[in-house]
Parts: sequence; structure tokens; C-alpha cells
Amino acid sequence: MSGRSRSIQRLWRVRKRYAYIDAEIQPLGSEWELQITRNGRRLVSWRFPDREAASAEAASRLRELERSGWHSHW
Repeated sequence: MSGRSRSIQRLWRVRKRYAYIDAEIQPLGSEWELQITRNGRRLVSWRFPDREAASAEAASRLRELERSGWHSHW
């Protein structure tokens, strides 16, 4: 396992039928990257100045998905 993959942390996973969406964060120098993936493929990613901002965005995206019928799953 590379050093980069060890630094990735999954914040949440939601499932709907046979699909899943994950939110993962990782440090990139002085910034944090939030990645949203579906079935292991990256959909979108953003960079934030700190971990708290990345986590807040992930929480917001989770609420949107739950309103759309996705269910939390770990």
C-alpha cells in the first residue's frame, strides 16, 4: 500500500440498490481534498484549506443524497 492510499479516510458511504457512493478525504500539502466516488470511480473532487471545511462539505452532500433516497451504510 502506498503512503498516499494510507492517508485517505472514508467519511461515509451510502447505498441505493446495487450502487454505492463514498466520500473520502486526504491531506494534500497544506490543503485537504474531498473526493466523491460512485462504485469506486471518481465523480468529483474539491480542495479545501482545512479538514473541517472538507468534512462540512461532505456532510452537506450526505444530507442531499439521503433526501434523494440513498441510505447510510458502512
